[in-house]
Amino acid sequence: MPLDIYSLVGFVGTACIIGAYAYLTLSNAPNPYLLHGTNLAGAALLTVSLLVHTNWPSLVLEGFWAAIAITGLVKAARARRKAT
Repeated sequence: MPLDIYSLVGFVGTACIIGAYAYLTLSNAPNPYLLHGTNLAGAALLTVSLLVHTNWPSLVLEGFWAAIAITGLVKAARARRKAT
């Protein structure tokens, strides 16, 4: 059975989150914008998939994942402003 577009979008989101985690693990000095931006994009893409193929625990997880990513982006932006 072929995957529908929403499942494919979800797989791209999964790849984003796994890629961001690998980047964090393998990088000596990860860029917070790249790290948190990729996590946020992954959470958003997975949310699109989960709104169609509802899985409530995973949907809640993505909400928290997105909130943490947004917090990381805000923290990075504030640190950058202080540095200038």
